[in-house]
Amino acid sequence: MLQLERVNDSEESLRVALKGHQTNLWTALPGTVQSYNAAQGTCTVQPTIQALATNDLGVQSWVDLPLLVDVPVIYMGGGAFVATFPITAGDEALVIFSSRCIDGWWQNGGVQPQAELRMHDLSDGFALIGPRSLANSIPDVSTSTAQLRSLDGSTYFEIAPGQVANVKAPGGVNITGPVSITGNLTVTGTVNATQEGTFNGIPMSTHLHTGVAAGPSNTGEPIA
Repeated sequence: MLQLERVNDSEESLRVALKGHQTNLWTALPGTVQSYNAAQGTCTVQPTIQALATNDLGVQSWVDLPLLVDVPVIYMGGGAFVATFPITAGDEALVIFSSRCIDGWWQNGGVQPQAELRMHDLSDGFALIGPRSLANSIPDVSTSTAQLRSLDGSTYFEIAPGQVANVKAPGGVNITGPVSITGNLTVTGTVNATQEGTFNGIPMSTHLHTGVAAGPSNTGEPIA
């Protein structure tokens, strides 16, 4: 028998009862991704906060919480646009628990009845990928610009003060599709083109000059 059960104190009994109720109410927990299902947009997460369990003899010990399976990943986006990242095992996450059962909504979308009348349950989490423990903090975070970057900081897209955007990509920048530039273009390095280049309406590979003569001479400006 627990010590508190021997005390004839109604206030203490109520306090113990409320505390016991709180132990079954889940709000949010940090965790580590175990696996990721990109097709379904879900992951399996191991909570990284242990629970204090008491056996029938009153002996307490710290135990791991069960794996959280089929946890929907929260992708930031809106309208026809969304940001995705290649989630991998070992990524840290914050799992936020719905106050009601999400099974019906997850299966069908839209407004659905509750499949079960459970509340604040470990089965009803959403995963936010990105919270970091001190052991996994991001190195060299910029304090003056906004960046989408690799973890090591070697590659990034950056918005800086003064209406400036910077791109650093030592491995190259690949663009598929037409590119339109309004403004001046300055290139430091070599320009290679596999097809025709046109400048001010004049093609580079087939253009004509006036005033062409044998031997060294100055030609006129390109005419076509």
